[in-house]
Amino acid sequence: MAGIKEVAAHAGVSAATVSRALSGNGKVSAATRRRVLASADELGFVISYNASSLASGRTRNVGVVMPSVGRWYFSQVLQGAATALLESGYDLTLYNTSDGPGHRESVLTEMLRRKRLDAVIAVALRLTDEELAQLRAVDKPIVTIGGPLPGTPAIRVDEFSISALATRHLVSLGHTRIAHIGGGKELERDFQLGGTRRSGYEHALKEAGIALEETWVSSSEFSVAGGVEAGKELLAQPDIRPTAVFCASDEIAVGVILAARGLGLRVPEDVSVIGIDGHDLGGVFGLTTISQDPAGQGAAAVAAVLALMRDEAVLPATKAGFYPTEFIVRSSTAVPSTSRPPDRRPDRT
Repeated sequence: MAGIKEVAAHAGVSAATVSRALSGNGKVSAATRRRVLASADELGFVISYNASSLASGRTRNVGVVMPSVGRWYFSQVLQGAATALLESGYDLTLYNTSDGPGHRESVLTEMLRRKRLDAVIAVALRLTDEELAQLRAVDKPIVTIGGPLPGTPAIRVDEFSISALATRHLVSLGHTRIAHIGGGKELERDFQLGGTRRSGYEHALKEAGIALEETWVSSSEFSVAGGVEAGKELLAQPDIRPTAVFCASDEIAVGVILAARGLGLRVPEDVSVIGIDGHDLGGVFGLTTISQDPAGQGAAAVAAVLALMRDEAVLPATKAGFYPTEFIVRSSTAVPSTSRPPDRRPDRT
């Protein structure tokens, strides 16, 4: 079986460079790393991570802590992180904090301490001071996704601004009867996601001089089924029906589109619909959305945590800025139809 010296000779580099390229410890250019990996693959060389761990004190294992894997957003983050870690020669250990009563506490106080990890990526977890101290007791680099934690690099989008942008898009088309379906209570514990997106919606209405109609604001779980249920309730009354709906997630938005079709309404002729996420279903349903690229967020978190492990500077945008989003206009939004019923909002006097 080929050894590290044979790989070095085949790739035209030193044995030390091969070691750095395969272990991820130390600086190696992307081109050199690819050449070394290709040579190792061609020669059938596999690095002994047990021996490498004993020598370096590294386990080549990164823990990812998240509240769920059932929702599309979390599954995409996990996929992006797993792919990036695999490409860098690292294993991933998943910790799900919502598997039952007390499971979150068990993860933070026992499992993370017991398992040997090189670093931790915490996804959409708003930690108390005590929980953060427990996580830091692991004494390893920490990067968060979805919200800021004191003294910790974070990968996050500007929830307030993108919600305001989605609402402004509807306003710019001429809509004044704009509803909002936000997230349920389960999203409020960690970084108040639903509340932040509603705040962006309300801010855009206020700057446009449009009065907030409370009967057009509701909540739903982040799912297509939840969107269908909330959409039917919102759109069932023609005299007070909004002409546009801003949904806090693409899954809710797809549900609203299905609800509208079930009620005999046309999208966007009778009601415009916009969401946030960049879900794969968006293209199928022609959904206008703001994509936040969760898989890319997972990969960015891996890049940040690997930089910390190498004692390298984390990109400034990761520390203080926001992860970039993409505004995608499709066929689900348009100017309001002139054939709509007159505006008969509920009498609040």
